[in-house]
Amino acid sequence: MEKYKTVRSSAEATHVVERSRFIAHVVRAESREEAEAFIAKIKKEYWDARHNVYAYALKSGESRCSDDGEPSGTSGMPTLDVILKQGFSDVCIVTTRYFGGILLGTGGLVRAYSKAASLALEAAGSAHIAPCAVMTLSAPYAYTEKLQRFFKENACVVEDVRYTECVSFDFYCESERVDLIHAKITEKFNGELHESFLKTEFREL
Repeated sequence: MEKYKTVRSSAEATHVVERSRFIAHVVRAESREEAEAFIAKIKKEYWDARHNVYAYALKSGESRCSDDGEPSGTSGMPTLDVILKQGFSDVCIVTTRYFGGILLGTGGLVRAYSKAASLALEAAGSAHIAPCAVMTLSAPYAYTEKLQRFFKENACVVEDVRYTECVSFDFYCESERVDLIHAKITEKFNGELHESFLKTEFREL
C-alpha cells in the first residue's frame, strides 16, 4: 500500500468559451463501479446537453476516458491528462458541454475541457491518503490535556475520545511512523501509558 493524492471533496466549476458552457463535476471514486455510477448520475441530470465527457483514474492504475461525441482526442483524453499530470488518483471528472453556437476547433476544445477540469480540481482541493495504523490508548483523566498536545505535535489524528472510568483516545498515524510514535509515548509518559494497535487502513492525513 502506498500513499496517494486525491480530491478532498466533490466540486463543480463552470468555464465559458464563446458562449459554450463547460460544467465540470469532480468526485472521489475509489472503484470503477463508483466512477461509472457518478458518470451515469451526471448524464441523467444533464440529459439535455450535447456532450457529457468523462475521465477517471484509480489508484490501482486503471483509467478510462470518453469524448462522448466530441472530435476524437479533444476532450476525454485532455481531461484525463489534467488528472494524471496533477498527480490525482481515485478521481472522476464529468464535464457537460452546452454548445454556444460557435465552433471552437480541436485546439479550442482541448483548452476548454482542460481548463474546466483544472478549475474543478482546484475547487475540490487535494488530500493525501496513506496506509495508517489505527490505535487506541487509555489513560487517567489527569493525562487528557497532555495527550491532546502530544497527538497534535506528532501528526496523529484523533478520531474519537471516550470518557468512562478513564479517558480513551482512538487515533491514527502513518504506518511508517508507528515505531516512532510508540517510542515517543514511552518516553513522554515514562512508560506508564501503552497504545494498542487495532488495524491498518487507508486514511486521510
